[in-house]
Amino acid sequence: MALARTGRRTARLAAKTVARASKRRPGRRIRLDNDARRAQLLELGQKAFAERTYDEVSIDDIARAAGISKGLLYHYFPTKRDLYVAGLQATADDLVARTVGAADPKLPPLERIRAGLDAYLDFVVAHARPFAALLRGGIGSDPEVAAVVEGTRTRYMERLLLDAEGTPLATIAASEVPMVRIAVRGWLGFVEAASLEWLLRGQADRKQLRDLLVDTLLVTVRAVVGPPLTGGW
Repeated sequence: MALARTGRRTARLAAKTVARASKRRPGRRIRLDNDARRAQLLELGQKAFAERTYDEVSIDDIARAAGISKGLLYHYFPTKRDLYVAGLQATADDLVARTVGAADPKLPPLERIRAGLDAYLDFVVAHARPFAALLRGGIGSDPEVAAVVEGTRTRYMERLLLDAEGTPLATIAASEVPMVRIAVRGWLGFVEAASLEWLLRGQADRKQLRDLLVDTLLVTVRAVVGPPLTGGW
């Protein structure tokens, strides 16, 4: 009997020990290699900045969510600003990749543009808050933030001119006429402003907005190359 009681008591102690260990397990630090840890922190930062304003985001909260010390987080991103800018660049890269990827080169020119704009508007809806904050200035006049934003616009402009093959814009785009770049850059500004207005007010149908953006590009191209337009335009 004494042995039985001792055995039961030992079993209960063992069960309690396992239970306490299982409760502690989620809080233990998980070792990741450098690339995986940086990717994890970047994802946590993007999520935090998407849900809250820049000033509301706490490095302590992000470190706690990652299960690491604040000092280790600073090893990857020396300041909150560095984390913000890196997340902004990752978001911009994702936006460009999705938009360009949607524009299948096998499609006619106008269909490529429509597909790219559809992907762009998908992204705008899915990332409403960071998109709005980005176009409204991000964290003020920070030069690195401005460089990310302007770099994204430049990549779009180069992509659009590169995709001009088979359109009335192709010959002039290849000749590097300054007015072509000015026109395309101006149209991109219109796309951003119109998308932001649509996102904030939601008073127009999505397809109507997409068609408006395409029609505005056609008018812009006509102003540069002159009528008549051919090649699927």
